[in-house]
Amino acid sequence: MDVDAIFKALANPTRRQILQWLKQPAQYLSMEECGNFERGICAGHIERLGNVSQSTMSNHLSVLQQAGLIKVEKYGQWSYFSRNEALIQQYLDHLKQAL
Repeated sequence: MDVDAIFKALANPTRRQILQWLKQPAQYLSMEECGNFERGICAGHIERLGNVSQSTMSNHLSVLQQAGLIKVEKYGQWSYFSRNEALIQQYLDHLKQAL
């Protein structure tokens, strides 16, 4: 776990919002457009929720992925993102011990 990379990723409010969307996708997207969220959320839907350019959202997703906070799975041409709950819990445990 790279604590500094996680701190950097969480320093940006858009990236924190992405983690919230991924935590509770049904609050932000309909099942009709995304299925049952079994694979996660498609990059295009995250981009639309963020109301930013594709390149900006791609950068945010990349930072979160490099920090280990999210995982990506490719299905054909589509990329689906989900939270890395195990690492998030490990990070929270680390904060409880360190601070």
